Amino acid sequence: MSINIVRKDIVFQPDSSRVIARFLFSSEDRARQLITLILNLSEQQQKQELSNVFRKYAKRHRNILKIFERHFNRLHHILDSLGIDPETIGIPQKMLIGSYFTMEYSIEAAAFFNPSIIEDPDQSRVGFNERRVIISFRATGEGHISSIVFRSAIIDNNNTITVEPPGRMLDSPEHVRNHVYDKRLFLIKLGEMQNLENAAYPIIEQKLTETFTYEELKRYVDETNKSIEIDQPSRVFLRETMWLASSHYEMDFSLDTDISERVIFPIADTEKKGIEDARFVKFSQDDGSSVYYATYTAYDGISILPKLLMTDDFQHFQVLPIHGEIAQNKGMALFPRKINGKYAMLCRIDGVNNYIAFSDNISIWRNAEMIQSPKYPWEFVQIGNCGSPLETEAGWLVLTHGVGPMREYVLGASLFEIDNPAKEIGRLSQPLLIPNRKEREGYVPNVVYSCGAIIHHDSLIIPYAMSDYASTYAVVNMKELLTELTQNAGVLPS
Repeated sequence: MSINIVRKDIVFQPDSSRVIARFLFSSEDRARQLITLILNLSEQQQKQELSNVFRKYAKRHRNILKIFERHFNRLHHILDSLGIDPETIGIPQKMLIGSYFTMEYSIEAAAFFNPSIIEDPDQSRVGFNERRVIISFRATGEGHISSIVFRSAIIDNNNTITVEPPGRMLDSPEHVRNHVYDKRLFLIKLGEMQNLENAAYPIIEQKLTETFTYEELKRYVDETNKSIEIDQPSRVFLRETMWLASSHYEMDFSLDTDISERVIFPIADTEKKGIEDARFVKFSQDDGSSVYYATYTAYDGISILPKLLMTDDFQHFQVLPIHGEIAQNKGMALFPRKINGKYAMLCRIDGVNNYIAFSDNISIWRNAEMIQSPKYPWEFVQIGNCGSPLETEAGWLVLTHGVGPMREYVLGASLFEIDNPAKEIGRLSQPLLIPNRKEREGYVPNVVYSCGAIIHHDSLIIPYAMSDYASTYAVVNMKELLTELTQNAGVLPS
């Protein structure tokens, strides 16, 4: 039996006019040459060039002077190499230099996809049977670099999503703070990532104090580089040591920004090629309070690293890597509460099957149990989750994706026991959602994909991406879906 699914007309399209101001730096030699050319301009020429910049760009960014100042401050080591004291440079000169080391980046020019949806912490001033939600998206721009962006919306009694108009002045975090590391845990994670049998490891191990900062670690690595003859294993070890350390940080957005203006753009070295597919979940803690988590994948151009994002207000965020043997692949999705006193996580450690893991620590995951393997033709290539499980009276509802012939991605659904989510109750024998004629054309053809749904009254609201280009959403009757899943309990894989 096919489930009745109602596609909605709203489409979330990429918008190339949404830009952020990024730091632009090519090399130290070119930076020295550029600063010299700028400072050799006459005072009148400098004023004229700065005036031109303001006229063209001041209305496109919130407090562009602050951006130029921040970018200028990243050049102090270049000025030192030129024998120039930064304090001797006037403010207009600093702003002009900063502008030359700034570029606009259109964060969603290429794609706006892989959405997830969660309840907004603020439910004030919503109408009867309405709900304010936050929809996150993977936005992709030049160079296929991905970031996380948000929209605020209201779901009404008819399951219509009305999105608030997004703000025009996008902002990166106002403050970014590095983490203080625990030596023992840090070395354990390094051991999970690579072989520690190299000349640099014992030196770093001896230098590390019980707790240390990123800046201290960087000094230890620099000292080690100078104290020994670096062979290839040591070079890889030191590079990955810094790679791991840079993945821990906190960030704050300015309070005067709208949530639609906040862009979580790659900051750490582990993320320089993008942060992908955030699966947000509202997590209920033991004391009754709530916090929001998102698992996502960081990519540095060579390796991927699952990471965890945490917030309670979508203004202040903490970022940390996920440790453990199972933290090696994409598609981790956290359950919205502890089960039998432990955190629970869906994952796909082999790229083909669905697994579940349990842990006493939300950032350390070691053992996983396979709970699903491909059964139907539309999932023969692989299956995976499409976001965090949703709790229902019948069991844990998990949206899945299956890949079949011609690498066609479709959405399915499964049901698992509440107290033992490793046990599958039922699985749809037919896809819930297949890309139609309109949805199958895009950057990656024949793909529908979601990073998280929400239950609104008696309906399942599924935001989903269309061929890795744009996004939309669909609605499913919960009673119909759960009836079909429980009826399929007798036809599960042995």
